[in-house]
Amino acid sequence: MTFGQNENRHEDPHANDAAPYGGGDPYADYRTTDLPFTTLVDLADRRLGAGVIAANDEFFAQRENLLVRERAVFDPGHFGHKGKIMDGWETRRRRGADAAHPFPAPEEHDWALIRLGAPGIIRGIVVDTAHFRGNYPQRVSVQATAVEGAPGPAELLADDVEWEEIVPPTPVRGHAANGFEINGGRRCTHVRLCQHPDGGIARLRVHGEVVPDPSWLATLGTFDLISALNGGGCEDASDRFYSSPTQIILPGTSRKMDDGWENRRRRVRDTNDWVRFRLPAQGAVRAVEIDTACLKGNAAGWIALQGRDGESGEWFEIIPRTRLQPDTLHRFPLRARAIVTHVRLDAFPDGGVARMRLHGSLTESGAAELTRRHEESGA
Repeated sequence: MTFGQNENRHEDPHANDAAPYGGGDPYADYRTTDLPFTTLVDLADRRLGAGVIAANDEFFAQRENLLVRERAVFDPGHFGHKGKIMDGWETRRRRGADAAHPFPAPEEHDWALIRLGAPGIIRGIVVDTAHFRGNYPQRVSVQATAVEGAPGPAELLADDVEWEEIVPPTPVRGHAANGFEINGGRRCTHVRLCQHPDGGIARLRVHGEVVPDPSWLATLGTFDLISALNGGGCEDASDRFYSSPTQIILPGTSRKMDDGWENRRRRVRDTNDWVRFRLPAQGAVRAVEIDTACLKGNAAGWIALQGRDGESGEWFEIIPRTRLQPDTLHRFPLRARAIVTHVRLDAFPDGGVARMRLHGSLTESGAAELTRRHEESGA
């Protein structure tokens, strides 16, 4: 975990409780830490097609809340006929077998099944217990599996499905972002989040690297080479102040201002903002789309796009510096195919971009490289 491994192994079972809510800003005493892996795409993002497909119990709060994009909210006066209404997934209190054994057995726990929106290699998980101050799980664990197609809960829970434990049962803190760095290289399609023995979790994030199916991309022919859904990734950016540049390569159209990439106002002359992306493998780009949807007074003034082939390749111009319009989809057909593995989008001098799409196909060597990685990841 990202906080001290032994920090929470006290004999006191309430050592990780947060203070009861005392009024004012409910996030004032929220506990978090630096989680470098969160710059990677969230494989469990609903915008990629992820979903919580089953849970054994959701008595107090629905399982679907786990994947809500916005941070959890807390209304101290919001109660329903079952009790306090929480913005997360919360199960009822487990009980033992009888009066002589009031506590549940050590192996008893609650669980939820999550379908990843994009299959990939998991690099880090965030189990967020925001606002669950004394009713968070004592421990959590996470398992992962790879089952192709669209399996239902019964198929995923069948005896022949192999689940790999990627986070063993580990104590967590209440009202905190609990981060787990994952070391492994297996491609996963689903995860199972477990609460030991019960409790509430506000949000789940599963960060990693998308590993697309090469046969599916070959069937498509021309597709968006930079889409996170197809294995594109954000490598670096000049600014992440308002929102993540990874959102530029999400599928679909931005629905509000913070659903793309917006940077702070740049005040140093002769500089500009930029973001660099990596394709899933070498590709031939035939056309580019730059969308400033919902960015009206803060869209980038001008953009330019460069590409390179290989880590040490020379950067070359794909689109020269070009004026953008706010809240508009811009299309750029290319006169000649651009063979690239990386692209860099420059915004002048600053401002937002909602989406970028690179329409094309993998080259022969790019397809071979992606097939190799797909096979090595156990798919």
